[in-house]
Amino acid sequence: MPDATSITWIDYLTAFGSIATPILVLALTGVGWQIRRRMERRAELEDKLREDRISTYNQILEPFIMLLSPDDASESGSGKGRGKGGKAEARRKLLSVDYRKAAFKMSLVGSDGVVTSFNNLMQHFYHSGESEEEGANLDELSRTTELLGRFLLEIRKSMGNDATKLDEWSMIMWWLKDFYTLRDRRTP
Repeated sequence: MPDATSITWIDYLTAFGSIATPILVLALTGVGWQIRRRMERRAELEDKLREDRISTYNQILEPFIMLLSPDDASESGSGKGRGKGGKAEARRKLLSVDYRKAAFKMSLVGSDGVVTSFNNLMQHFYHSGESEEEGANLDELSRTTELLGRFLLEIRKSMGNDATKLDEWSMIMWWLKDFYTLRDRRTP
């Protein structure tokens, strides 16, 4: 057994290690618990936000679905066509206070891409004219469709599909009878 004068630095290091190890383990456990708690809380808030986003996005998209639906389409399948009255109803809805409230809410809960694409879509809507020329109407419909597709794509990304390979035209292809005519009108 060594005497008091023969204690080396290794003995001090061993003594320090035996005291510091439990303290270090306790500190790291506390830090790990805090990180885990923050991540769980963030995931919980994201789930709540996702539900809120879905509801808001549905409200925002409804008038555009009405605008781009065929004239003989009906919302409930009851055979009641929208025609020009349905288009007017969609435009009225786009300018309503309730729609503005939903858009305001979307600007708070939507991702940057969603808000930017919605802004572009609405600016196009505000500045689009009611031209009687068939070619001008087709150009207008093509641009509106493209912007709506971009908006849908940004919504898709904000809902967790960041790595999507789809483009704005792929988002709306399923719903347009004259898809290729409209897309080819916009493609350079």
